[in-house]
Amino acid sequence: MKQYIKYIPAGFAALLIIFLVILMIPGKATIDQPSYEVQKGEFEILVTVTGELEAENSIMIQGPQELQSRNIRLRNVPILDMVAEGTIVEAGDWIATLDRTEAELSLRDLEDNMLSEESNYNAAQLDTTISMRSLRDELINLEHELEESRLIFEQSAYEPPATIRQAEINIQRAQLAMEQARVNYILLQKEADEVLIEASLELQRTQRQFQAMSDLLDKFVINAPESGMIVYHREWNGEKRKVGSTIHSRDLTVAVMPDLSTLASRAYVSEIDVTRVRVGQQVRIGMDAFHDRSYSGSVIEVSNVGQEMPNTDAKVFEVLILVDQVDGLLRPAMTTSNVIVAGSYSDVHFVPFAAVHEEEGISYVYKDDRTKQIVVTGASNDNFIIIEKGLETGDAVYLSAPFNGNEFKFVGNDLIAEINN
Repeated sequence: MKQYIKYIPAGFAALLIIFLVILMIPGKATIDQPSYEVQKGEFEILVTVTGELEAENSIMIQGPQELQSRNIRLRNVPILDMVAEGTIVEAGDWIATLDRTEAELSLRDLEDNMLSEESNYNAAQLDTTISMRSLRDELINLEHELEESRLIFEQSAYEPPATIRQAEINIQRAQLAMEQARVNYILLQKEADEVLIEASLELQRTQRQFQAMSDLLDKFVINAPESGMIVYHREWNGEKRKVGSTIHSRDLTVAVMPDLSTLASRAYVSEIDVTRVRVGQQVRIGMDAFHDRSYSGSVIEVSNVGQEMPNTDAKVFEVLILVDQVDGLLRPAMTTSNVIVAGSYSDVHFVPFAAVHEEEGISYVYKDDRTKQIVVTGASNDNFIIIEKGLETGDAVYLSAPFNGNEFKFVGNDLIAEINN
């Protein structure tokens, strides 16, 4: 080992000795330790989110309202063709055509059902007529039999008592048969009426469905209710409703005609940042399509209920931002960069996050005078944190703990009580 040291170049040995001496100089914490000079000025807490422009007020262009009728049994109606998104149309212009295939099949089925119901109704009428005629003939025959029994009884006045008694019994039997036949006639008449009523109701229901479907087929071409721009409707899952999409009774909207005089950016804020966002906060809005232009706005709505982003477990909250100035360049569905000013402070000291350390709930910074300065911290943004007490303008703090930071002494112990309170 001694022999190896013997051959160390003299210049290198000299540098090594100088380095060791520098480390032993009192007050020298490190060499080229990154530091930051405390500043005082304006401090903002910003929440940056991406959004998409939409009209605050829009006309919903919908398919036939008859699809919500109980007489119509179409679950989904595909959009066969539709005008391109962004097209400017006049009132009455064609917007979209709905696919008639399922409706036409349903109409044919209803027509077959209607013919079947008509046949059933006619058959019920015929059966009722025949059955009731037979019962009426039976009643007439029973009336004749009763009349004959009475004549026989009258003619048996001079016959033996047994013959007279038999004639009386025959009258009673004829009367009982007559009464039973009348009761049966009434009951069967009611039953026949009910059968006819039911057959008639089934026929009428099918006729109404057939007529409703016939009328509906005339409304599968959608026209513009007034002049404006056509924007595709966004469904609950975020997908735009276009050619091949379907409308249904719960959502008949085919397209949207936005009011371009008032636009808003719909954005989604993470559950971490949503506590900072409130209605009324100012927003700086940038447009991805126009990097040289900027707009201002304000938060007008913050959702109270979070929702999961597709294919992730992250929770987000919907935020609506109204654009203050609207010009001819802005269009619905444009992407916006929204910087929400969640807080603003004047004449405050602040340092980078990396400069602040914590030990047992006490925050402190490493200063270039070899001290650990206890500080009272305030609000923060993505990169900086406010120092309410403990630092002054121009103080230099290290951006990371020095390797010999354990030699630094704590100062500012009088602030501990304030921090704990």
